[in-house]
Amino acid sequence: MPPLTAKPSSPVVRVENLSIAYETRGGDVNAVRDVSFEIYRGETLGVVGESGCGKSTLAYGMVNYLGRNGKIAKGDIYFQGQSLVGKAEEELRRLRGDQISMVYQDPMTSLNPVLRIGEQMTEVLTVHRGVSEGEARKRCIDMLKRVYMPDPEKVMERYPHQISGGQQQRVVIAMALLNDPALLVMDEPTTALDVTVEAAALDLVADLRRDFDTAILFISHNLGVIARVANRVAVMYAGEVIELAPVAEIFANPRHPYTQGLIRCLPKLGRSKSSSALFPIRGRVPPPNHLPPGCVFEPRCDYAREACRRERPGLRSLADTHFTRCLFSEEIDPAVWAPSPELQSAIRSQPSTASETSNDILNVSELKTYYRHPDSSPLSMIGLGKKEFVKAVDGVDFVVPKGKTLGVVGESGCGKSTLIKTIIGLEEMSGGKAQFMGFDINRKVNQRDLSLIRELQMVFQNPDATMNPSYTVGQQLERPLRRFRIVPADKIHDEAVRILQSVKLDEHYYDRFPRQLSGGEKQRVGIARAFAGHPDLVLCDEPVSALDVSVQAAVLNLLLEIQREHNTTMIFISHDLSVVRFISDFVAVMYLGQVVEIGPAEAIYAPPYHPYTESLLAAVPIPDPDAEQKHIRLEGSVPSPLHPPSGCRFHTRCPRRSLLPDGGKVCEAESPPWQDDGGGHRIFCHIPLAQLRALEPVVNIPAAKG
Repeated sequence: MPPLTAKPSSPVVRVENLSIAYETRGGDVNAVRDVSFEIYRGETLGVVGESGCGKSTLAYGMVNYLGRNGKIAKGDIYFQGQSLVGKAEEELRRLRGDQISMVYQDPMTSLNPVLRIGEQMTEVLTVHRGVSEGEARKRCIDMLKRVYMPDPEKVMERYPHQISGGQQQRVVIAMALLNDPALLVMDEPTTALDVTVEAAALDLVADLRRDFDTAILFISHNLGVIARVANRVAVMYAGEVIELAPVAEIFANPRHPYTQGLIRCLPKLGRSKSSSALFPIRGRVPPPNHLPPGCVFEPRCDYAREACRRERPGLRSLADTHFTRCLFSEEIDPAVWAPSPELQSAIRSQPSTASETSNDILNVSELKTYYRHPDSSPLSMIGLGKKEFVKAVDGVDFVVPKGKTLGVVGESGCGKSTLIKTIIGLEEMSGGKAQFMGFDINRKVNQRDLSLIRELQMVFQNPDATMNPSYTVGQQLERPLRRFRIVPADKIHDEAVRILQSVKLDEHYYDRFPRQLSGGEKQRVGIARAFAGHPDLVLCDEPVSALDVSVQAAVLNLLLEIQREHNTTMIFISHDLSVVRFISDFVAVMYLGQVVEIGPAEAIYAPPYHPYTESLLAAVPIPDPDAEQKHIRLEGSVPSPLHPPSGCRFHTRCPRRSLLPDGGKVCEAESPPWQDDGGGHRIFCHIPLAQLRALEPVVNIPAAKG
């Protein structure tokens, strides 16, 4: 165990040589091994690592939520000087409700769907503090205000399903803080949130740490989030803490090869598509019951030596506050690292070979997708009710050149997914035109010619929802080959194997079922199936949002490699602006069914911005604690597409309306004009381009890193 860092007070929680095991038929399986750290009041310890590294098991172990077969196998957890190991369940229950709180990734796992928000929140105080109902209600409303909940009195009367995901997470955080806990454990609390809501939630975490002097254990796979909220960082791999250091030190001077590898996997917001590359870590995290004999990271390490295969290193000190679990950390210089020849051949080393004068393959004009909204008035019973429509996509125009990628970004509910589902024919077009290779694609997919279907394919966010669990990978790849008659019948098997190899999966995967694949492998199969017929246009709907950073890097490289080889055109949807910057040639920013800014990627990420684009860039978590980022936060949530605001739809949340002489009244009354910034860059805004150009960049990244 590393020596405790000198602090002005004793730690709120101290973990010493902790090992957590699960009892199985084959014996105990150690999911967490020899973990030590401490957290002080007013401090946030970030825990980061890939899936399967033991992050959540560590969190659950600290509050004794391990399930029947989980147990503390070794070590101890001291909370305010008292050992939690071996305490009676009733005593732990009182501690969890009073002094230790936990916020989960999915707020609906913490909220009872059949009880109103107010009932669930007041119970925290009436049960654990013996507070009266009236006083408890007053405290709950005050706490909801503290977490910036709009109209908290009405929220108290609602059921969980009647508020948004971001509001649900704020309710859970408010509940966790009602008793002023000494320790707050947060397990991926912002993963499912929009980038704007996530930014507000991370601001809230920083405020809570400061105002309540709370010790926080913050778990995330997102290094950008960790850079924003943490004071110190523990990097976990295969159940062990392999590096522990202050947050600035982790990013400026990572000493463990795994930490260095994670950072190389991240898209850089300041880099252009042609000048950046991602370097995924080869292999995968080993299962806890099949660990290598020496260093657990040795099979994936670029610096591995014979000693690494024999000896399992302990966590040792490099400096007063920097610890690493590597035998050769002092000798490793990440600045001189170079990718292996295999890795170099697997990544894109140059921009797409598509000609700059490529013909436009997709032309969309005034595209509309409306959904009929059911009228609950009595008149609707006799056919006289008012017809109302949800305007999911409302007058969208763009073109996509052959061999290029259009990225589409925006918050949930802005119409991104509906847009591409309409283009591919899964949703019915309500108006406008869409032409693909000169052919109208205004009909749904079941009314389209088979040859047209072959040329438009889609990669979905969740491969589990699109793969049949009863069929092998090979059978599912063979289906489009037969359906579209890509190759003769006697060549189908060989072609399916070739397609598997093109997405870096060998022939052994042919006979596997989806349940036998990792998340990244499933997504590769989904990509293989989409590209099986060599389509001209592939629509990607959040294809990497659920993946670890290393798998995400491999999948992004794969998409670009296939695009380069086949000159495929793509539309790529993501809420992660760094990912969109890495993969896109052009970017469209959507808000409430409309495109508000569109142009070449490099133009979108530099002034002039549409105020909404500026707000999105100010919210994106950047994996660099030295990056300077403007603090711009949007008030409220996206309005309903059933009754969008008049004039500019963004005017209800716009932080830049005051730039106009009338204070933004024109935004309320009139739809904005399209303003042309040249080079295909257009902005849908009343604010003159000269004023938008005068705004400072949202993000400034040090030149050495950018």
